[in-house]
Amino acid sequence: MGKNGVVPADYPPPVNSPEEFIKTSLDGEEERIDIGVTIVGGGTAGLACANRLLQLLADDPQLMESLGEVPVAIVEKAKTCGGHNLSGAVMRPGPLEELFPELEREQWRKEGFAFGEVEKEAIYLLPNGKTKVRIPPPPPQHNKGNEVVSVAALCRYMQKQAEDAGAYVLTETAASQLIVEDGQVKGVRSGDKGRGREGEELGNFEPGTDIASRATVLAEGCWGHLTGAAIRQFELAKGAEPQVWELGVKEVWKVEKPLDKVIHTLAGWPLKIPAKYHQIGGSWIYPMKDEKTGDDLVSIGFVIDLDYADATTSCHDLLQQFKTHPMVRKILEGGERVSWGAKAIPAGGYWAMPKLSMPGAVIVGDGGGMVNLAALKGVHYAIKSGMLAAETIYAQLKKDSTDYEDYEAEVENSIIGKDLYEQRNTRQPFSMGLIRGGPIVNLMIATKGRFPGGRWKLHRNDAQPMFIGKTKNGYPKPDGKYIFDKLSSVFITGNATRDDAPNHIRVQKNVPREIAEAWQWMCPAGVYEIPEDAPEEGNVDVTVNYTNCVQCGAITAKGGRLTVPEGGDGPLYQNT
Repeated sequence: MGKNGVVPADYPPPVNSPEEFIKTSLDGEEERIDIGVTIVGGGTAGLACANRLLQLLADDPQLMESLGEVPVAIVEKAKTCGGHNLSGAVMRPGPLEELFPELEREQWRKEGFAFGEVEKEAIYLLPNGKTKVRIPPPPPQHNKGNEVVSVAALCRYMQKQAEDAGAYVLTETAASQLIVEDGQVKGVRSGDKGRGREGEELGNFEPGTDIASRATVLAEGCWGHLTGAAIRQFELAKGAEPQVWELGVKEVWKVEKPLDKVIHTLAGWPLKIPAKYHQIGGSWIYPMKDEKTGDDLVSIGFVIDLDYADATTSCHDLLQQFKTHPMVRKILEGGERVSWGAKAIPAGGYWAMPKLSMPGAVIVGDGGGMVNLAALKGVHYAIKSGMLAAETIYAQLKKDSTDYEDYEAEVENSIIGKDLYEQRNTRQPFSMGLIRGGPIVNLMIATKGRFPGGRWKLHRNDAQPMFIGKTKNGYPKPDGKYIFDKLSSVFITGNATRDDAPNHIRVQKNVPREIAEAWQWMCPAGVYEIPEDAPEEGNVDVTVNYTNCVQCGAITAKGGRLTVPEGGDGPLYQNT
């Protein structure tokens, strides 16, 4: 019990042991699949790694041949690469241009993953639900020359390039265990398919398979099932601050009038400013012109720091409330919602990054915490880290080595390490609240972290005491046309999780009301429910509707544990 409320960390998820997700020996050669390099995750980081590695191997046929019939494989749990990928996103173009130098930016738009260069932008503070105050963009958030993209579509493009270059892409395949033998990562084990609710084998049961590799790349994204296991197994977080998270919920609208600028709002309405609520967040509205259809689209989303204290805080409902502001209504008026999605975002920055290598494996992208919240950017870091990992792995394969520590220095000396170091303390002051912390953050941004200097501590999101507050009182009622509920939103993601699939979410089922309320309101997909006859005080039972899950990962920040689902389960994002 926390000083001023119930603490989620006091009700940890039921995990049998830290070794549950680690397999300690490889199956025999006749029972396993041997692959040169296995990349777990078909997002921007993993696909950049695959493409860059295959570029290098194309000029080295001897090494390519030594890696066997399948030199590079990507293990992706979604139905296609990009199916689980979600971001704002305004992307800095440099790393993608470096990866595919022959591809002009005009061609990006013809390929359907990019929507135009940012020419105009605006940042607003919203004092209330009716007015707005324009402020100058802080230097990290200057976006002129950046590109508005769909990360889901970008991943589909990168998948095609990787396959054309020789990668083998195993979609609808979950990686359930990390194989660690004699202190070295030797590969991963794919998850079983065809198990029932209680884990029983159904008629279509297919057991998982060991995938043995000379190098393994963990590119699982914001909450990595195997990344978390690797961090514990190899003590990669030793000396680092705890990772913390934000949650973003996004909609894509087809609109009547094109938007001519990139818009952000910082803090302010509809969040509650008093420090006791611990609510920090903001929004984005980005223009997207679909060159293939000619449609004018808008990406609109809201992000909330998962360190909040009011259990009734709901990112999905805050987005719906945000849409009632006249500025937003004017943009969306007469339009139609065509997509929805949700995803957690690593927010700890430089001090929370774990060690990125271990014997036989590396961590890339969001799994390594490579997101700059001060700049609202991460996609270009993911691409760059994948390329750096590929170059390190290639060099070590030439030496017949599995020591990938050089990757650490490459990341540190790249734009990733340099940018994140400059913004190393810009999140932490918000723990004081917006009024006290905001000016300190501005100082840190202006001085690139030099003042106030030092190392500012982070604390785990699940260590935040929770209370049942009044944030929920501001949420508008769904009308199915402009304001939407959670379940209708999940429906348009294309979520195809089997009703009789095993439960992939670990939470305690009997918890204090404050914790149950926090899970119920937090989850954008309506996974957690409190029975109507549950007591108003004390402990309550929680119903877990895990087949609704869009695998955003937020539960892991607030007292639960998202494990890997059956391959193919979850959403199928198209233009998010």
